Amino acid sequence: MTKKTAKAPAKKTTPKAAPAPQAAPAESNKIGKAQLVDLMADQTTLTKKQSDEVFNSMLDLLVEALKSGKSVGLPGLGTLSVKDTAARTGVRPGTSDKIQIPAGKKVAFKVATTLKSSL
Repeated sequence: MTKKTAKAPAKKTTPKAAPAPQAAPAESNKIGKAQLVDLMADQTTLTKKQSDEVFNSMLDLLVEALKSGKSVGLPGLGTLSVKDTAARTGVRPGTSDKIQIPAGKKVAFKVATTLKSSL
């Protein structure tokens, strides 16, 4: 007589989630700094390095103007300005405790009417 071997019961496996597909940079809805610098270099006679320096300088000037309380108008795009926020009472999520939120500042953006009407 032959010896029979008992098979071990099959292990249950949980299905693994498939990794999220990586979107190609060209298909993204967001344009980053590197893409803006490349586009600027393509549309002007500047090199990519010069375009990067111009872009960084422009951002520094915008930030400095906002820090000093000035509003910055970008023709065809809109206006950046600093607004004061009032102190208020808020609720801490999860515990429902009342907390006091101090006054502060925020950057506001108002879209230009020409851009708004063309969207």
